[in-house]
Amino acid sequence: MKLYEGEIGKTYIVYNVMVKDAITRRLEALGVNELTPVTLMNKKGSGTVIIKVRGTRLALGKRISEGIEIREAANNE
Repeated sequence: MKLYEGEIGKTYIVYNVMVKDAITRRLEALGVNELTPVTLMNKKGSGTVIIKVRGTRLALGKRISEGIEIREAANNE
C-alpha cells in the first residue's frame, strides 16, 4: 500500500521508495530507507502526510507519499 493510504497512529515498515533519485537520496539522509519503521501521525485529504521516523517528524507531500510503499509492521518489528 502507499504511505498516504495508511491509518493514523499505526506503525508501518517502508517496503520500497519509488521517487526521483534526488528525492530518494534526501529521504535516505532523513532516515526513510527500506525496512525502516515509520509511524503515520497525521494526514490530509490532499495526500499530505506527517510521519515519525527515528524520533523525527517529517511532512511529505502527495507526490512523495504516493511513491513510498509500506507494509504493516509485525508486533516484534
